[in-house]
Amino acid sequence: METFHLTRYEMSQLLNSLNGQLHKNPKTILQEAWAKSHKEVIEGGKSLGAFISTSIPPIFEKVMNMNSSDPGLSLNDIVALGSQIEYNHFAITAVQNWVKRDLKEIIGSPRLGKKYSIEQAAILFIIEDLRAALDLESIRKLLLLIFHDFDDQAKDLINPLDLYAGYSGIFEELDQNNDQVLDLQAGQIGRDKKHDHLMEALIKRKADEFVERLQGLNPEQQEAVSNTVVIAMLSVQTTYFQTLAKRFLNATLFLHNLK
Repeated sequence: METFHLTRYEMSQLLNSLNGQLHKNPKTILQEAWAKSHKEVIEGGKSLGAFISTSIPPIFEKVMNMNSSDPGLSLNDIVALGSQIEYNHFAITAVQNWVKRDLKEIIGSPRLGKKYSIEQAAILFIIEDLRAALDLESIRKLLLLIFHDFDDQAKDLINPLDLYAGYSGIFEELDQNNDQVLDLQAGQIGRDKKHDHLMEALIKRKADEFVERLQGLNPEQQEAVSNTVVIAMLSVQTTYFQTLAKRFLNATLFLHNLK
């Protein structure tokens, strides 16, 4: 059975849909995500067979039937959703530690009874992305610059959903062939310039362009949000390479002395 995963940007759209901020419902978001990754079978008229062979996780079935007036999610729901993001490694024990101790001042208590808001889910997804490059204390310091008060989102420099959609959307824009590696046009690379410097400049430029569209931020705040976008994108890129390295390690250990 094929596993149904979402890109980070597709997940951001699903969260926005659950939060009532898109005209598309969650089912439509999931339909479009599945269709995007199955263009050839759809064009060949074999969509039914392909979908039947796809494993639809229970959490997707749940969110498609959620009441829009009660979009709260339990921690188990959030972890289940996060586990459907490509190259993501969510663990319930880690998330419990974040909300109870390590990053409680950023995430806050459940806002909807015993359930967490969609914005809080986005914060947890952002934290998980940042973990590929930063330790928890660094993440705490960074996000406190962006999300000042979990009890009053009006004080945040940017809504967590907008931040998550922002950097995940830029990542997809710079990964046109969906190979999980940020791309540079071949013509941009000259003999006198290194690939890493060009990549850094490109990511920072895209982050700055994103921040310029935000309202009410002073230059220092704009720089804080822009740098957070850069860090998040680099962390997402790091996640892919870490996953790839672990795959090779697991294969090497498993196949050793195989008879």
